[in-house]
Amino acid sequence: MALFFIAILFKIFNLQYVDGDKYRKLSEEITERNDTIFANRGNVYASDGNLLATSMSKYTIRMDVVAVKSEVFEKNIKELSKSLSNMLGKSVSHYQNKLREAKKRKNRYLLIARNVGYNDYVKMKSFPIFKLGVYRGGFIAEQKTVRAHPIGKIAERTIGYDDHRGGAGIEGAFASYVEGENGWRLKQKIAKNQWKPINDVNEKEPIDGRDVITTIDVNIQDVTHHALLRQLEYFEAEHGCAIVMETKTGEIKAIANLGRTSKGKYYEKRNYAVWESHEPGSTFKLASLMAALEDKVVDTSTVIDTEKGRIFIHGKKVEDSQRGGYGKISLARTFEVSSNVGIVKAIRKHYDKNPKKFTDRLSSFGLDEMTGVKIKGEGKPYIPLPSDKKRWNKISLEWMAWGYGVSLTPLQTLTFYNAVANDGEMVKPRFIKELRVGSKVEKRFDKVVLKKKIASQVTIDKVRKVMENVVKKGTADNIYSPNFSMAGKTGTAKKVVNGAYSNKNYVASFAGFFPVKNPKYSCIVVVHDPKKEKGYYGAIVAAPVFKEIAQKIYTTTPINNQAVSDTVSIKGIDKDYRSYYTRLQKATKKVPNVKGMSGMDAISLLENIGLNVQFSGTGKVTYQSLTIGQEFKKGNTIILKLS
Repeated sequence: MALFFIAILFKIFNLQYVDGDKYRKLSEEITERNDTIFANRGNVYASDGNLLATSMSKYTIRMDVVAVKSEVFEKNIKELSKSLSNMLGKSVSHYQNKLREAKKRKNRYLLIARNVGYNDYVKMKSFPIFKLGVYRGGFIAEQKTVRAHPIGKIAERTIGYDDHRGGAGIEGAFASYVEGENGWRLKQKIAKNQWKPINDVNEKEPIDGRDVITTIDVNIQDVTHHALLRQLEYFEAEHGCAIVMETKTGEIKAIANLGRTSKGKYYEKRNYAVWESHEPGSTFKLASLMAALEDKVVDTSTVIDTEKGRIFIHGKKVEDSQRGGYGKISLARTFEVSSNVGIVKAIRKHYDKNPKKFTDRLSSFGLDEMTGVKIKGEGKPYIPLPSDKKRWNKISLEWMAWGYGVSLTPLQTLTFYNAVANDGEMVKPRFIKELRVGSKVEKRFDKVVLKKKIASQVTIDKVRKVMENVVKKGTADNIYSPNFSMAGKTGTAKKVVNGAYSNKNYVASFAGFFPVKNPKYSCIVVVHDPKKEKGYYGAIVAAPVFKEIAQKIYTTTPINNQAVSDTVSIKGIDKDYRSYYTRLQKATKKVPNVKGMSGMDAISLLENIGLNVQFSGTGKVTYQSLTIGQEFKKGNTIILKLS
């Protein structure tokens, strides 16, 4: 027995002093942990100050029933149940039974509610029992942040996201800027492998990320989204996109990407405008015409014999949409009526012996280069080259002339059209104006010129004139309006299905700019697989969307002889922020005046300086219980009444 007793003493001594530090550390690792508190990502704003994406706090509310004394529990359980019933909807008896059962089972982590908003969280802190805090009232609140889009699904793919899968859109592209610095909170393990906070405050507070000011104009975005949506729904199209770009700066004012679900509804499935490369069809004829004009092998007055609207090249048919063709017409008219035969004959005649000259000219326009936008996933353009023996064939040149055998994304096509509208200067599409920390501009993104001049001014002036005539008396005369001027080009292309061009699947498009003189905006609309029975030509499917966008911008934005303001108009937000921040710095020992402030701002300000806030009502603060300017101690309670 003595030896057994000595062995026990030895073991106790060994555990306590020799291996004591080891087991104490192991115990802490098993029962305590640092739980990460993720920082709020910076907000994403439209150019006019409207909020596009923000981080919102959501709370999971639990209760440590054991921490509440029995007499306090019995005295206040009915009132607490009433308060929970009023807020959460279930009956008073439901909560009474739930709380009593938890008390009986000694539940230290009873779930009360999930995804509680900030205002409701503040109210719950003032409920009977809960207002006693974490130690005497058993009130446990676990905070998490979620990303919200105040304008809903509009431009969702462009605004994007950033998560463990990677990133998309603006949020993904600028993740390093909008991410903040995470904080942490110490938690203790309790029954059933659950963890509860040890302290009522965080061990390290998270630091929020920077705000991103985009180029998106909410009004133009709304117009673009709904104009595209209505057309997609009517034509029962598979998907489509529309982009509006500011001509001089390259700022993207609107971008809509809508795909069809199996139930016939549309939502932002993918960023088709940036990602999807496709054969553009007749919108590419602008590049073909410009190449011939720039090389001075033709003029817009050059007469082309479109014959009877049908020719064969190496056994492959090229035909016009108008039966019988257009006869002998000028090259300008060939473009205006979108004669496939006419443009193919013009390019074949002057480049058949030297196709490299044609592809080199296309390259000088920047058509074989990506725009380099920050948003991930930009499709790569493709222009076939005569040197590529595997892909170049005997009809490649002629098919390129009318937009087949080449591949561009809608954004790349628009960048080219925008350069024509911008007197030949090609600017990089831009989604971001600046980054901010509070009210301070940290980084500004200026215009980037990709090519100073893609063609001579003579060529630019000629093609702009024929683009204007496309709307006045060409394939898009159905959208002509005497009230405002537009210029552009229609496009209709067959899609490849199962290795062959289909007679049922089409891409309808329209690209152009407005107004004709001193263009302010360029725009492209692309619609895939409209229902053929209802229509599939670019003039019928895509051009009306372009017109609706242009018309509504004309009616809501001063364009002619007036400057359109695109500065970030969030002066009110900046002023309030500076005002509240100044108050916070000066009022750390004395009660500030929060009368007239919004309830959310006042509560945040007062809690940040250490006061316990109780309030009633909604709106602005009309009453505060503590005298303005009096000294206070952290933890003192202040009562607010809101209008």
